Amino acid sequence: MYDYLIGIVTEIKFNSIVLENNKIGYLIHVSNPFSYQEGNEYKVYVYQQIKEEDNTLFGFQNTEQKDLFLRLIAVKGLGCKMALPMFATGSTAGIIDAIERENILYLKKFPKIGDKLARQIILDLKGKLSTFDNNISDNNKEELIEVLKGLGYKEKEIKVIMSKVDDSLTIEEQVKEALKLLLK
Repeated sequence: MYDYLIGIVTEIKFNSIVLENNKIGYLIHVSNPFSYQEGNEYKVYVYQQIKEEDNTLFGFQNTEQKDLFLRLIAVKGLGCKMALPMFATGSTAGIIDAIERENILYLKKFPKIGDKLARQIILDLKGKLSTFDNNISDNNKEELIEVLKGLGYKEKEIKVIMSKVDDSLTIEEQVKEALKLLLK
């Protein structure tokens, strides 16, 4: 079983990337392949699914995504190919929040997840994801800092507003709030 692979992305496909490590190209299915850039080195956390006729790698940007993915695929009726797209349109914190608040509408926005499966996810996972809460706010802060740096803001400017950004928001909402604070 693999935990992660470090290598250079040599190809970006519709729903996967090819990560070259020691002259071997690993085809890794990811939620958002276009968040990677060809020619750059990445550490990709992976889950290997082995079936009779198939051996597939699923990749994640951090351990929180991978851990939540493993919990999601343990839900009856939710397979790897249904769980992976949840990370393309929803943040880890957003998915956990939806499960804890029993937000069926949020879960139903993901492809192939209907009312019955959304209820099953909540039934199986509600109250069992508290271990993620401690890591998410720190992870979101790191991600927020990287996003703001990518937009051209200096670390000094970012540090001034970080304490004013609400930790309970999703990363997308935190970026919007941080940008409003930086523009003042």
